[in-house]
Amino acid sequence: MTLRLKEKFDSTVAPKLDEQFGIGNRLARPKLEKIIINVGMGKELDGTKVKANVRDQVLADITAIAGQKPVMIKARKSVSNFKVREGYMTHAMVTLRGEKMWEFLDRLISIAIPRVKDFRGLSEKSFDPAGNYSFGIRAQGIFPEIDMAKATYNHGFNVNVVMKNSSPDKSRFVLAELGWPFQREDD
Repeated sequence: MTLRLKEKFDSTVAPKLDEQFGIGNRLARPKLEKIIINVGMGKELDGTKVKANVRDQVLADITAIAGQKPVMIKARKSVSNFKVREGYMTHAMVTLRGEKMWEFLDRLISIAIPRVKDFRGLSEKSFDPAGNYSFGIRAQGIFPEIDMAKATYNHGFNVNVVMKNSSPDKSRFVLAELGWPFQREDD
């Protein structure tokens, strides 16, 4: 299987990046390290645990989207307003690296994000000081792997694109060159 975006990064984006930012050593070049997908299920807590049908559907959806089984995350703190107690399983998370990461990124940019209704682009302000990019998706139905006719629970998730050796400017350049759908200036 060819990883289209990885080949594009290696052949065209990396030389442009070196020229634009004056990077002389390829090891100092910004690099896509991992993508983290996180689903919060705290609002579906029923007593002391997440409802079983919700948990099973979220795990199946994230497995289909990411191609990798997620892990359940326990709450670190008790928050009475959200009916969350320390130790409750409240989140599902999956970390993608290597080929699965590049394949997910390609499907996200070319298939899933264009299916968002009334989409105007992703914000350019969602970078942290280390150059990592985070955004949320409101519904799992934008991925073709999910059959919304069978879904009983509509959920969103957060996606974090983690870059190594980067800054917000370098990460913005890399993602834009890979075809990231940033908001246009005129919007």
